[in-house]
Amino acid sequence: MRQISLTAKYKWWGWFFVVPAALFIFVLCFYPMVSAFLMSLQSGRGSNLRFVGLRNYTRLFQDGVFLASVGNVFIFLIFQVPIMLFLALILASILNDEKLKFRGFFRTCVFLPCTIALVSSALLFRSFFAIDGIVNSVLLNLRVLSEPISWLTHPLWAKVVIILVITWRWTGYNTIFYLAGLQNIDTSIYEAARIDGASGLQQFFKITIPLLRPVILLTTIMSTNGTIQLFAEPKNITDGGPGKATLTLSLHIYNLSFEGVPQFGYAAAVSYSILIMVAILSFVQMKIGDKA
Repeated sequence: MRQISLTAKYKWWGWFFVVPAALFIFVLCFYPMVSAFLMSLQSGRGSNLRFVGLRNYTRLFQDGVFLASVGNVFIFLIFQVPIMLFLALILASILNDEKLKFRGFFRTCVFLPCTIALVSSALLFRSFFAIDGIVNSVLLNLRVLSEPISWLTHPLWAKVVIILVITWRWTGYNTIFYLAGLQNIDTSIYEAARIDGASGLQQFFKITIPLLRPVILLTTIMSTNGTIQLFAEPKNITDGGPGKATLTLSLHIYNLSFEGVPQFGYAAAVSYSILIMVAILSFVQMKIGDKA
């Protein structure tokens, strides 16, 4: 009887471990993606769908609600992501200092917000920024305000609240990435810079940021993708309001699918618009990162 070689045995065992995982990925990821794309080519109410080709995609440019949600997402993207990543860089630089006492405690505190459940943190901030919440109470007691601000019912302030919540939650998450990157930088580089008379600010901009460029690119892409898909905070804090001031693409998809009569075909088209935006922005960021 022909014996199976050791190499063949390793190959078969390799397939034994790879095939189940590949099946799960196909069933749970690729099949739903293909199904969603086919659904985006159909239109109708509820489950009564018919093939309409690319009509749902042309409808996107005529849908005022969709365009408003795109505008809101890019406002969050332009203001929140740079602020969050810059704060994360500063915190990582501080927490990487060997002279800092209780570094482990402070690192835990910085990372703690992103371990809290999304819904819980959103509801917490909703109570903080209520008309009779703690934020208005503190500002009134400090004489900063003469009357309480209706944070959640004002279009501008509602956006500010969402930006604050996202920044509070995810800054620590990005700080961990930067902290890991900083620990891979040889300390002798900073020592040489100090000997040459470089200030702490010069070291930050001339050494830290250039050497962390790959990590900065990674966190920028991840933060961009997360912001474009933002859902939990606007849903639980403002429910997209006031009006459409904080409506996001993911919340718009939710409303199309579960509010009123379901429009699954058009909702699938909106979801693929997110995929296209994420792909384009990631490609642009990678090209800029490679040239920087």
